[in-house]
Amino acid sequence: MDPLGFVSEISGNWSKPPSHIVTFASEETKLIQRSFKEAMTTQVRYFPMEKHQIPMEYLTVGFIGAGKMAESIARGMVASGLLPPHHISTAVHSNLSRHEVFQSFGVNVFSSNEEVVEESDVVIFSVKPQVVKKAITELRSKLTKDKLLVSVAAGITLKDLQEWSGHDRFIRVMPNTPAAVGEGASVMSLGTAASEEDGALVAKLFGSVGKMFKADEKMFDAVTGLSGSGPAYVFLAIEALADGGVAAGLPRELALGLASQTVLGAATMVSKTGKHPGVLKDDVTSPGGTTIAGVHELEKGSFRATLMNAVVAAANRSRELSQS
Repeated sequence: MDPLGFVSEISGNWSKPPSHIVTFASEETKLIQRSFKEAMTTQVRYFPMEKHQIPMEYLTVGFIGAGKMAESIARGMVASGLLPPHHISTAVHSNLSRHEVFQSFGVNVFSSNEEVVEESDVVIFSVKPQVVKKAITELRSKLTKDKLLVSVAAGITLKDLQEWSGHDRFIRVMPNTPAAVGEGASVMSLGTAASEEDGALVAKLFGSVGKMFKADEKMFDAVTGLSGSGPAYVFLAIEALADGGVAAGLPRELALGLASQTVLGAATMVSKTGKHPGVLKDDVTSPGGTTIAGVHELEKGSFRATLMNAVVAAANRSRELSQS
């Protein structure tokens, strides 16, 4: 049957809306090109097969793993208007509470990972690192070349991901926990067959929960030490600032509110002004004033060196874990 005839037949007998029909064809296929307008009148979707780039309004995303990170990313995609919830899916096998969480904001919840893969153009592996190999190998036969694969599993290299899946169109992403409130710092590295267009798509998807950066995979241990573990360092700093406020006479609730907002405001100034943190620090340290007195105490306690050592220690530990 010619391509148009095939499309016409299935659109006439298809139980779902015709927008669920996708036609991949070579751009040189003149019959499809001539018939494109006619196909669109039945809302059949047509995309050139060489590019594998599906327009955002038709894109479907599936999560293998229904944990907190998957939930955060899915919620971000929906809240930002990037994707409608029915274009997102995951599978829940036994945990009823996770089933209810995803259904509460309209995401499709299937009973098997195979269904998720079949329904998705982009498949995001968001399972724990110790089970990612099993999850990928079980789905290997369904991970066709037209699907873009993404992993957010910490410590799992692109080399392993590509070997287990038999698929080089893979992108590794290292997100962090502030993605849960739309302020994540994620870093990605592209696999052998992943294109710049694939990278731009993943950046757009993860951009719904914060900022996306790109780096060579060899930097990922350092990324783990900084942005991966960094939120914990900042939480400690906020707690310590609040404790200092209490020690100085402030009520606990007020001290914590001031500490957290101060850190948020300072981070926003660095991000939005483009000024070096040292310059911003100098702007508020008047000669003989209160701020320089406090900074002097931090310097005596090796505050900067301690933070630097924390990042290096976490990066070294990440490297050890990835080699074990």
